[in-house]
Amino acid sequence: MVHFAMRTSIPASARQSDTDPERPCTVGQAVGRSGRSLGSVTDSLTLRIFTEPQQGASYDDLLRLARHAEETGYDAFFRSDHYLSMGDGSGLPGPTDAWVTLGALARETATIRLGTLVTAATFRYPGPLAVAVAQVDQMSGGRVEFGLGTGWFAREHTAYGIPFPPIGERFDLFTEQLEVITGLWATEEGETFSYDGTHYRLVDSPALPKPVQRPGPPVVIGGSGKKRTPRLAARFADEFNLPFVDADTAAAQFDRVRAAAVDVGRDPGEIRWSAAQVLCVGRDDAELVRRAEAIDRKPAELRENGLAGSPAEVVDKLGRWRERGGIDRMYLQVLDVTDLEHIELVAAEVVPQLG
Repeated sequence: MVHFAMRTSIPASARQSDTDPERPCTVGQAVGRSGRSLGSVTDSLTLRIFTEPQQGASYDDLLRLARHAEETGYDAFFRSDHYLSMGDGSGLPGPTDAWVTLGALARETATIRLGTLVTAATFRYPGPLAVAVAQVDQMSGGRVEFGLGTGWFAREHTAYGIPFPPIGERFDLFTEQLEVITGLWATEEGETFSYDGTHYRLVDSPALPKPVQRPGPPVVIGGSGKKRTPRLAARFADEFNLPFVDADTAAAQFDRVRAAAVDVGRDPGEIRWSAAQVLCVGRDDAELVRRAEAIDRKPAELRENGLAGSPAEVVDKLGRWRERGGIDRMYLQVLDVTDLEHIELVAAEVVPQLG
């Protein structure tokens, strides 16, 4: 297997939140928007794999990693939705489309949940996107989760001819897409859905196909905005995610979302809370250094800004996240998608210690 070291790196300074501007111990069930069951509320963290294919990964790379994640007991396999690599890497062999990838993985996996962290509202119209996600949910037997954000990476828009309006307009698009997509999914069979917004207008849509999960796949929203983001999450989110920040920053944003939920008459306990951190774990220093070099990062920086070090160090940091951030899910950003032993190490030596 050829190992591409430089292509996987995302410099910490370049990586923004996309949503900015079976191992858990079951103790109950959470119910989300419109009465949807969200699955287990856990005493421990649930770990999910999160990939960045735009940095350089073929579909076959992603399939191997997704199947290995499933075999080793991870809860979910997520991918970003980007068309251009970040940093100095070439991104070869080039980008893969998020929903084409997930549709294929839906047929080549059996139990692992699949989703985006996150789909950019600027990339697709909401009607066709609702169709695509519902179809992938059918293809997977109801294993899809739908992350949606404003879109933030200007260069990928100009590189592929995609309009990139100012942030205020992107939030407007984001809001209307959430209203349209969830509205289409929630419409009963035999009824029609119409919508008259500033950016999108639907007239007597049959609102088909229907996803397996009703009223629709869980919606993941996130980001660090202090006003519009919490309000949107309060209305639409089954899960709120805050990537690449520290636990205290995440906890403060989670509190804003909780307050916004109360303001609209929603129980904040319906919402799951999650974070995402870059992963770099080694049994010893030599293995840690090798994995850090493979993604063009330094061990010290990774220890400060991610989940890095020995398995014991990572267990300790996850415990602090659980205590201070209040999360029940952590997305492990895996940048070297060819290193299957990496996620196997975490499954064998980290997960059993999470309680």
